[in-house]
Amino acid sequence: MENLFELHADVRGEQGKGASRRLRRAGKVPAILYGAGKEPVSLTLDHNLLFQHLGYEAFYSHILTIHANGKTEKAVLKALQRDPANPNKVLHLDLQRVSPTQKLSISVHLHFMGDDVARGVRQEGGVVARLLNDVEITCLAKDLPESIEVDLTDLGAGEALHLSDLKLPEGVEIPALKLGEDYDQPVVTIHKPRVAEEEEAGTEGGAEAAE
Repeated sequence: MENLFELHADVRGEQGKGASRRLRRAGKVPAILYGAGKEPVSLTLDHNLLFQHLGYEAFYSHILTIHANGKTEKAVLKALQRDPANPNKVLHLDLQRVSPTQKLSISVHLHFMGDDVARGVRQEGGVVARLLNDVEITCLAKDLPESIEVDLTDLGAGEALHLSDLKLPEGVEIPALKLGEDYDQPVVTIHKPRVAEEEEAGTEGGAEAAE
């Protein structure tokens, strides 16, 4: 898609709920651009063009180019508010400016690989269960990955991959891992086949009864 990561916006002067409602009725989306030590700027975007961009997964974790009032700035999408009654209607957008020297915090999509060839699936008849779809990372803008790969090829039934098992690109960190082992969340697991789980449960029950 041409200009996938470029947004053309207008600087808006009117503020408040009433002004925002009028913008939405006119097919516009109110937005705020902030950060990098600069004053926040209120913007309006074309709803239909924005919605086309939102159909692309990479848009959510990529450096965006914002054109507004004759100026160009780099930013990332930090928050997106949709209408609860109509998910196809975007109500508001938060955009955070990107500094080349300051690390940014952003949620990045996990790209799972090897689901169908995983050892726990092909050899042991297990079922893959994805527990996380995204992960919060910190990095400089130049190191921002489009996604993080999760390879399940060697994962066996009854095993799991945690945040600490992810292979991160250079310059990328997961802040949660600095908080201790309790924050090392499981990302994906392969459940054992139901028959094996039932047999295991039966064996444990028998052992308890014998005791």
